[in-house]
Amino acid sequence: MPTVVPAKKKTASRDQTLKIGSREITITNYDKLYWPEEKITKGQLIEYYMAIAPTILPYLKNRPLSLKRNPNGITDKGFFQKDAPEHTPSFIKTFPVLAESTGQTVDYIICNDAATLIYLANLGCIEMNPWNSTTRKPDSPTYMIIDVDPSPKNNFNQVIETVQVTCDVLDKIGASFFCKTSGATGMHVYIPLNAKYSYEQARRFGEIIASKVHEQLPSFTSLERSLAKRGNKIYVDYLQNSRGQTLACAYSARPVAGAQVSTPVLQKEIKPGLHPSQFNIFNTMARVKKLGDVFFMALGKGIDLQACLKKIDR
Repeated sequence: MPTVVPAKKKTASRDQTLKIGSREITITNYDKLYWPEEKITKGQLIEYYMAIAPTILPYLKNRPLSLKRNPNGITDKGFFQKDAPEHTPSFIKTFPVLAESTGQTVDYIICNDAATLIYLANLGCIEMNPWNSTTRKPDSPTYMIIDVDPSPKNNFNQVIETVQVTCDVLDKIGASFFCKTSGATGMHVYIPLNAKYSYEQARRFGEIIASKVHEQLPSFTSLERSLAKRGNKIYVDYLQNSRGQTLACAYSARPVAGAQVSTPVLQKEIKPGLHPSQFNIFNTMARVKKLGDVFFMALGKGIDLQACLKKIDR
């Protein structure tokens, strides 16, 4: 486990140095309020990531990260950064990707260890957003995602019903699946692919599943990406299955009220009464200690896509 050692120069903000393995990471502004209303500090976020590091790292390992930085806490909208910041320590791994839109090479940070995780959290990365694929096979996702994304007018019981129907559709065609709260307002359903298929194949499969869900719940779900076009309906989003698209990973904190965490849930828990606000940086570790990591098979053996497709219309 990471340990705290005194900073070489203490300041009023209680800067600290964390010794993580052979690395020393200086944490600045340890007492800065990241969640002002709840009086939750940057230091408490760091402590969460130190505790959850062994559990979250498998979902980050060898995956390029889009850095969503909120260095002034959740009251500031923050910004996205893909290219590794200047003065990034030499021990932090990066992965070069040629951006087609600009013709420039982007050096994505790769988070393979606790020291890198804590370095990113110190930059103000409250949430961790990895690619769906790894650097080993960047064009082949390790899972397909259905993002159940409600409008402000939907209630969470409608989200739950949408996820239940998604699970039922997947179960009937023999596709394994694993669910988690988004940590904000929705839920995510992951279908393991084990990097056996392309992003295009994953996206097409996702569109079929999303269409089947929408057929059963037309009154409050939509396949329209635009909020203006879909109105007050839940977006059953399959377009997250594209190279470079990212979502907050399992066990990632989110820059939302209550310091919520994107938390894996068992299928039996997906029923009225479940809500993302139940899981936060203060209680998620206790849940992991009690249940273990109930999401780990999302990184496991992939489905047989062709076999599932043959069953889709039966």
